[in-house]
Amino acid sequence: MAGTLNFAPDDRYNAFITTCREAPFGDGALAGVAVAVKDNISTAGIQTTCGSRILEGYIPPYDAHVVELLRGAGAAIVGKTNMDEFGMGSTTETSAFGPTRNPVDRERVPGGSSGGSAAAVAAGLVPMALGTDTGGSIRCPAAFCGIVGLKPTYGRVSRYGLIAYATSLEQIGPMARTVEDVSRLMSVIARYDPRDSTMLDRPYDHQPSADITGLRVGVPEEYFGEGVDERVARTVRDAIGVLEDLGASPVQVSIPGMRYALAAYYVISTGEASSNLARFDGVRYGPAVDTRKTWHEAYRELRHANLGPEVRRRIMLGTFALSAGYAGRYYTKAQVARGNIRQDFERAFRDVDVIAGPTMPTVAFRFGEKNDPLSLYLADILTAPANLAGIPAISVPCGRVEGLPVGLQVMGRRFEDERVIDAAYAYEQEVRA
Repeated sequence: MAGTLNFAPDDRYNAFITTCREAPFGDGALAGVAVAVKDNISTAGIQTTCGSRILEGYIPPYDAHVVELLRGAGAAIVGKTNMDEFGMGSTTETSAFGPTRNPVDRERVPGGSSGGSAAAVAAGLVPMALGTDTGGSIRCPAAFCGIVGLKPTYGRVSRYGLIAYATSLEQIGPMARTVEDVSRLMSVIARYDPRDSTMLDRPYDHQPSADITGLRVGVPEEYFGEGVDERVARTVRDAIGVLEDLGASPVQVSIPGMRYALAAYYVISTGEASSNLARFDGVRYGPAVDTRKTWHEAYRELRHANLGPEVRRRIMLGTFALSAGYAGRYYTKAQVARGNIRQDFERAFRDVDVIAGPTMPTVAFRFGEKNDPLSLYLADILTAPANLAGIPAISVPCGRVEGLPVGLQVMGRRFEDERVIDAAYAYEQEVRA
């Protein structure tokens, strides 16, 4: 062991659920670097709650693969960050441990579900953090808090040790204040793990390059349409103009399946959630059930008392979508829509190298401003398609609207995370020069 990092942050933003006041670190590429880990990623000996009362006090007996790699690189794991309960949300308001506040404006949400990780980085509590992204949960808070966040290609970073929400969609990814640090963290966590059967052996070893001469940048009309704040759209178009000034060539493209993306995403994700979260039954995980009652009574009471309303809502929606007589109407059709969206991206990538647009349709909103589920679900409209297609996508700050950060989203072909990072890096270097 190389040493111990003392960590006692002034966490006025409620970014952490658990902190490690004495965090050991070793030698390696991240020797002594403080890294925060989202609280749905298993950490041996450190409480892991998924932002839920049903896992309060749960201490995993093992590390997730990404945590093993962080420790092997010498990083100091300084704490577990706040999140929407089980990753279900876009604001970090559904956490059982209270909402996280946006360091840019404490009266506004930091985004979600990786809001704690984004806030910890944006507030300067840590230089980098891990988040997870099921439908935008890295990119949304990165955009709202004005930092950089990458959703890697599905299958490039091991999900072993990630407590699942929607297995076919979610991915662990890096968050930091700069593209260079995101790339640096990615080079540590993107290493093959045979314990994750969805993973391919495609390690990330890349130094970002600002040379994007000849890069073809697809600009989908659907990413600038209804529901996108005109000021956000204008800011992102200006950012694409910067890429053009750097030698890139904007090309108009279309992703027609976007009209079905949100509906498909919520049917698939809630269906998988209803299956994955069935394990929290008071027998294997969670608080113990009252054995004096029937199993049905005890199970119902335990989950009602320890799961928040949004989690219960999504479990019920998913159970309905998978139920006999309805699976064909909803889940099967959603999978067909998912295939069409994937094909739309593949067609677009025949003519372009990356696709660019806004990360979020608006800037960070005030707490309680969107208090009905549908308006919150609509916030995922621009991020969920990348999860359905399994492609890499990064959010990089590209300006402000009324003092609040706007994110430029860059998406690429599967396993071309390097190209996506280069485009974001070129933009970042130009505007910071």
